[in-house]
Amino acid sequence: MNILIYFHGFGSSGEGSTVKTLQELLPDWVVLAPDIPVDPADALPFLKDLCQTEDPDIIIGTSMGGMYAQQMRGFKRICINPAFDLPQHTDILYEGTFNFFNPRKNGETTFTITPEIINHYNEMEAYQFDGITDEDRKNVYGLFADNDTTVNCEDIFRQHYQNVIHFHGEHRLSRQVIEDVLVPLIKEITSK
Repeated sequence: MNILIYFHGFGSSGEGSTVKTLQELLPDWVVLAPDIPVDPADALPFLKDLCQTEDPDIIIGTSMGGMYAQQMRGFKRICINPAFDLPQHTDILYEGTFNFFNPRKNGETTFTITPEIINHYNEMEAYQFDGITDEDRKNVYGLFADNDTTVNCEDIFRQHYQNVIHFHGEHRLSRQVIEDVLVPLIKEITSK
């Protein structure tokens, strides 16, 4: 049985619609979607440990999740509209208490961004591309929407990786994009 691990975007959870759609469209797969800790100092080690433990066939991340997916060296990965420069988006990452888009699995509905968390994002951004291998360059794919007005890090992605795919859509994935673009790509990559 194939294993897919999905990393959600900033302010979201593992209970989002993308996860439910992937589970529906890939019924023979195990789709794991953790709630990512808000602080990258906690999130990055948590996600690396999860991937080492579960040994997924593929890791997929959207937005902030794409930034984390990129850092999971040695695995096949798809980074969808990755937010490699989240600290630069002061309209997204700023101090305060916010509502999650979807409640967390533990029932939490809000999260707080502190100056320390923002600093941790800045620190992670500085070294997130360290240690990329030729194998990573071959096995990491970037999917970029033509109407993404939230984040556009295609230029940053191209500095490190070669597999770029464009799709018609916005920052958040529609069911149509998941069905027509993402799922066929997942099957293609994992069949190699």
